[in-house]
Amino acid sequence: MSPAPSHQPPQSPPSAASLPPTLPPRQDDFGLPRSDLAVRALRFAEAAEPAVIFRHSVRSYLFARELATGRGLTAGADFDDELVFLGCVLHDLGLSEQGNGDQRFEVDGADLAARFLRDQGVDEQVVATVWDTIALHTSDGITSRQGPEVALAQAGIAADILGRDKELLPDAFTDRVHAAFPREDLAYALTDLVTRQALANPAKAGPLSFPGQVVRGSLPHGALPTWYDLIAGAGWGDRPPAARTGTAAAWEPGQLPVLFERFLDAGDLDALVSLYEPHAVLAPAPGSTVTGPTAIAAQLRSWIERGARVTFRRRALHTAGDLALLSHTATVTGPSPDGTPVTRDTAEVARRQPDGRWLYAVDDPFFGA
Repeated sequence: MSPAPSHQPPQSPPSAASLPPTLPPRQDDFGLPRSDLAVRALRFAEAAEPAVIFRHSVRSYLFARELATGRGLTAGADFDDELVFLGCVLHDLGLSEQGNGDQRFEVDGADLAARFLRDQGVDEQVVATVWDTIALHTSDGITSRQGPEVALAQAGIAADILGRDKELLPDAFTDRVHAAFPREDLAYALTDLVTRQALANPAKAGPLSFPGQVVRGSLPHGALPTWYDLIAGAGWGDRPPAARTGTAAAWEPGQLPVLFERFLDAGDLDALVSLYEPHAVLAPAPGSTVTGPTAIAAQLRSWIERGARVTFRRRALHTAGDLALLSHTATVTGPSPDGTPVTRDTAEVARRQPDGRWLYAVDDPFFGA
């Protein structure tokens, strides 16, 4: 893959004279690669990155190397250890001030790393491998097809951020690594950096990218479109299966009780269950709840068999993004021995699904009991 130029390129790498000294003894006691290129890359990353990110970059290499050993891979025979080191140590340059351009941080960092390596006179194949490592390090399912160096670097990065395969790392080793390179709540520090960059420059956080996923929680609902928003706005008129086939569905939260009444009257158990999320909660009696489609279906089946009918009169409906809070006065007839109607104030929480339907997440017919 050829590195793509940034519209607003990150700053040029610093000169060798401005680079900091090598690591202190405690941090240097891990047998890090000691070639001139490896040392210069380490010093460059340390000068450019916030300390918490630099320590993450080194830990990522150490974990990658240990995971390689655990997988029976041998440096020099199965992979190029220096290439893994370069990819790990330079992988988060996009979160530095000088690496902050107009692209997602992974690509900005890859471009800055490529310029640094070219300034060192490095072979273009090395540049391309490191660029791929950095640009793809948040892209699961791709790095494993890009060669062992790219795959191992991502494995080390994922181990340090997400704890992926951490059970394969000896406890004594990880303790020693963390003592030398303290975490300082790395995952949240990295999240804050990605978010700050994206809020300052929305071009860095496409809605389907990793930065977009991270920044979404810091934006008002709807500010960053979802996949379903994008296909709805594509202009081709594509519709979800329920809408295309005419299947009754609640496209507004207020339609849920209307459909519930209709399906209960018809004794249509499958249709009733379809109004609930897979992990929805139903309160079949005061103080008790059931969860999931099997338990909810059993309860609804008993209502059908007892000839229950219900009518809803809305008390309140409040919507906030993908959530809705509903309350009704429900009048139930049929189940009581003497047929006397029972009236309750209910509470329901509904959630909009990715395809636009609204489903019950919590249904408490006895909230006012």
